[in-house]
Amino acid sequence: MNFNVTFHLSYKFRLLLLFTLCLTVVGWATSNYFVGAIQEIPKAKDLVASLSKGVVLGKKGTVTDEAFVEKARLDNCPSVSPHLKGQTKLMFKPDLTLEEVQAKNPKVHRGRYRPEECRALQRVAILIPHRHREKHLLYLLEHLHPFLQRQQLDYGIYVIHQAGSKKFNRAKLLNVGYLEALKDEIWDCFIFHDVDLVPENDLNLYRCEDQPRHLVVGRNSTGYRLRYSGYFGGVTALSREQFFKVNGFSNNYWGWGGEDDDLRLRVELHRMKITRPLPEVGKYTMIFHKRDQGNEVNIGRGPECCV
Repeated sequence: MNFNVTFHLSYKFRLLLLFTLCLTVVGWATSNYFVGAIQEIPKAKDLVASLSKGVVLGKKGTVTDEAFVEKARLDNCPSVSPHLKGQTKLMFKPDLTLEEVQAKNPKVHRGRYRPEECRALQRVAILIPHRHREKHLLYLLEHLHPFLQRQQLDYGIYVIHQAGSKKFNRAKLLNVGYLEALKDEIWDCFIFHDVDLVPENDLNLYRCEDQPRHLVVGRNSTGYRLRYSGYFGGVTALSREQFFKVNGFSNNYWGWGGEDDDLRLRVELHRMKITRPLPEVGKYTMIFHKRDQGNEVNIGRGPECCV
């Protein structure tokens, strides 16, 4: 009987010991789990923060993507814009101000414009060498902005001003303008434009072709005839590749004239052919002015200019 009691107590004791041991093991395992979970909380916060950043970036990316998609949805502009008017009678208001020009062109920002209804076929930079011709510049800008917009161009106008009183160097200004404009945009086409010539007919398209283009066939001061055979001045259009190929203008022409004839020779030496619009299309009004001091005729200009 005593043996049975002892055995019974011993059996209960062993069960109690085993149960206690199990509780200890479970408690240890549970403790490690919660410690591990507590240690992981900062990482969870980081994850939430990362997700938050992702949402913000996603929102920005969505806007950008939407703008990109919207631009991609635009069809190319037609080769001939439906907004063209043809020959236009030009008027020059004596008291025109820059504020008036800006008010008439609300969609132009810092000289830049692109059509909203379609994707322009070319990105065109207009380079205007300038000194002492503020009124002429206003007249040109007043007419040139709507002229270019009717042609549905993605364009930028650059006015390159020569400071000081030394002789004017049109060619060097245009070379500088070309390089500076390329810092803003990879332009497809460059229009080298005198400040005193205003286009009369918007069928005279300001864009580049597979050959260099001379846009001034005639002007009012010459009875709308070409100034002389081989004339390549006033307003010319060369693509980025064409201008690079001829190495730009020569910087050696100080004063009036010579640089345009030099450019023509460079074009011809590279076996390119100059093209022009029809005479009734390539018409310009030259705004009257006296010869500026510092822009005297270049003595190195050949007699071909006067033929």
